[in-house]
Amino acid sequence: MQITKNIHGFMWKSMSANNCNTYLIDGPTRILIDPGHTHLFDHVQQGLIKLDLTLEDIGLIICTHAHPDHIEAVQRFKKTVTMTTLHHKEWHFLKTMAPNVRTSFGFGSNTIEPDFFLKEGDISIDHVDLKIFHTPGHSPGSISLYLSDQKLLFTGDLVFKGGIGRTDLPGGDGSLLKKSLKRLYELEIEWLLPGHGDIIGGAKDVKTNFAHLHQMWFR
Repeated sequence: MQITKNIHGFMWKSMSANNCNTYLIDGPTRILIDPGHTHLFDHVQQGLIKLDLTLEDIGLIICTHAHPDHIEAVQRFKKTVTMTTLHHKEWHFLKTMAPNVRTSFGFGSNTIEPDFFLKEGDISIDHVDLKIFHTPGHSPGSISLYLSDQKLLFTGDLVFKGGIGRTDLPGGDGSLLKKSLKRLYELEIEWLLPGHGDIIGGAKDVKTNFAHLHQMWFR
């Protein structure tokens, strides 16, 4: 689905199989956010085909965090020149956690090694200006991405429509998630694009969602 003039969403609607929403920022360098599970990647690939794009047309993959339902399909780009990035704390977490945890995630860090690392602050990719927020809580190196010219926020698994990310997985921390969420309250947001569930469009509805979450979880 087309969200704005250059933002497309490949939304995951299945109620039986877990996978994330994937987003495309179309521009001189095409950016794919969270490619999802390897075995469920066909729905993204079909979405790209409808836009007359192939895997080779993707210049960069940004992963909001390293849970397999967001990052695993990076492996589908091995034979392309596509670059991959995530926050350095998420990579450190993947590299240092116990081998049995890595196995339970379904892949090894050697299969998804990034080309460079993200950190808090501004990044410009071929005239696409993004602000990176380090928003731990769901995982140690989770990030949110803010496209300021469109007032659009990609939240990964930090916040959803009517909910927040779980903190019971390895590296989760409820107090950090609360602090991360509060950091985003003051942003001007017209579009909230979460890692799962429905998009929220319109500043009023976004603020209402934040207010509801604050009342429900943080009172």
